[in-house]
Amino acid sequence: MHRQSVAVFDRFLAALSAILTKAEAHCEARRIKPEAILQARLFPDMFPFTRQVQLACDFAARPTARLAGAEPQGFPDTETSFAELQARIAAARAYLAGFGPEALAGAETRTVAFKAGGHDMELPGADFLSFYALPQFYFHLTTAYDILRHCGVELGKRDYMGVA
Repeated sequence: MHRQSVAVFDRFLAALSAILTKAEAHCEARRIKPEAILQARLFPDMFPFTRQVQLACDFAARPTARLAGAEPQGFPDTETSFAELQARIAAARAYLAGFGPEALAGAETRTVAFKAGGHDMELPGADFLSFYALPQFYFHLTTAYDILRHCGVELGKRDYMGVA
């Protein structure tokens, strides 16, 4: 379970950090105010870029804690700059690093209780990871990537995959 959760989340959060570096460089090179990208959204009823990054971090950190049977750590949603988002990603990665393979031993069958859409839910750990946590994480990661591409940041699949 560790390899399917912590290792995956960490790799893609590292990729997200590298993508943010490219986005910031894009702003500097083109003299674009960072707020133009940080507050960009794909559609008016969708969250802006900053919130997508925050949620990607949350959907890595909180599910990992739940899989380990621990109370999830909260992160305040106060970031307003690329540097603050980088710090958020670093904090999420550091938090994940605190959950070694032994912390997730038996997590695949551990019942995970959580709220989704205002409803109380319970799933075995393997189902929670596969059908809830990972899809949520990838949704927000992909949406952040898509916002940057829409804003003209030169990114490709290798950036998203963390192999650029």
